[in-house]
Amino acid sequence: MREKGRDCQLPPEFVMSIKAKDGEYMVGVACEKHKKTFADKLEILQKEGKVPKGIISFDALKPVGTNCIRIDPNDLI
Repeated sequence: MREKGRDCQLPPEFVMSIKAKDGEYMVGVACEKHKKTFADKLEILQKEGKVPKGIISFDALKPVGTNCIRIDPNDLI
């Protein structure tokens, strides 16, 4: 998301998708601050026929941790 020519620096919090008759389409991710702005833009794009018509859905991102990936600390230098 860009605001006044600058990219949003906040981490994504939601996966945005459109639930249409023929399936669900992921359209992006957004932070809490820009959630409504993005939803408003999606509604405009739906009216223009540029994205599928359907219900705009927001699902919270869930952090995932793992210890199965191991690297050599020297690889970080």
